[in-house]
Amino acid sequence: MAVYGGITVMKMRFIPTTTTTTTTTAQYHFPPSMAPELSLSSAVDRRSDLVFVVNPRGANGKTGKEWKKLLPFLRSRLSNDCNIWESFTSGPSHATDITREAIREGANAVIAVGGDGTLHEVVNGFFWQGKPVSNQAKKPAPTTALGLIPLGTGSDFARTFGWKNDPYEAVERIARGIRSRIDVGVITGDDREPHHFINVADVHLSAKAGYYASRYKKFGNLCYVIGALQAFMGHKNVDLRVKIDNGEWKKYSQVTALCIGNAKYFGGGMKITPNAEPSNGSFEVVVLQDFKWYDFILKLHKLYNGTHLSVTNVTSESVCSIEIEQIEGSSDSIYIQSDGEHLGFLPRKLRILPGAIDLLT
Repeated sequence: MAVYGGITVMKMRFIPTTTTTTTTTAQYHFPPSMAPELSLSSAVDRRSDLVFVVNPRGANGKTGKEWKKLLPFLRSRLSNDCNIWESFTSGPSHATDITREAIREGANAVIAVGGDGTLHEVVNGFFWQGKPVSNQAKKPAPTTALGLIPLGTGSDFARTFGWKNDPYEAVERIARGIRSRIDVGVITGDDREPHHFINVADVHLSAKAGYYASRYKKFGNLCYVIGALQAFMGHKNVDLRVKIDNGEWKKYSQVTALCIGNAKYFGGGMKITPNAEPSNGSFEVVVLQDFKWYDFILKLHKLYNGTHLSVTNVTSESVCSIEIEQIEGSSDSIYIQSDGEHLGFLPRKLRILPGAIDLLT
């Protein structure tokens, strides 16, 4: 085991390069307590270390099953040039802890295997107390890259790049090893350490819908529809105070939802911030005001295909930072989430970190 910042993290499990069927079966069915525990520093230095962070319970257990099917192909494509490590998550924030350990050990890449939730946790593992973990690496090493094998309930971040939900294509991207610098958003506003996101953060109705949707993941993408219906019950539009790029405070009346996009999609394929680009050094902020329940029914197709910016009461703006507050007098707490993960309530400040992470593309 290793201990970082008071957190104990199990070592990652090495996947050997042998391709015999017998060895493969034995290797993957070790109980966790019996699995070989090796540190990255013990691996051969001339080979790249790739750490795969797997959420085996993702998509109602489908992620773990698909990962086992993928392993022989992954090993055949990568093991000649790389040391392959796997680490299974056991609960909330475990992927973040695993990622921090891997970066400190000098991994060449950490690959999230799962949905947007697993990716979100891995991205947060690239940072510690608001600073890049790479600054704390045990030994000089190339910058650790982020990879993705989309095998979860939602894979909205992958849509921005036009990636299919195909794990074999994802392995080919990893094998090519092409890196692109992408931006990351950081959220502050309470006493906890800064929180990072890579896809979309959002406020009020959509964030409340995401909060409810997380309870129905067993229904797949239908969870987003169920969450939205539940969020609409008792929903009221609210007035918000917003400050953009450290300018003057501005009142936004009757806000239904406010979305801050580093990438384009959320909510199971809704193209909510269609002009967002993860490498342009800014967010796209889209505000929906004074929407009624029937507006969503009539304009839902526009939200999915990204043509809603022409709709009345929808505005879009490119920003580098944004502060959002609830106007005094409003009785209900205003939800905020990022990458589909509930963060709590307003107020919050969000800002862009340009080129913060290398992504395997």
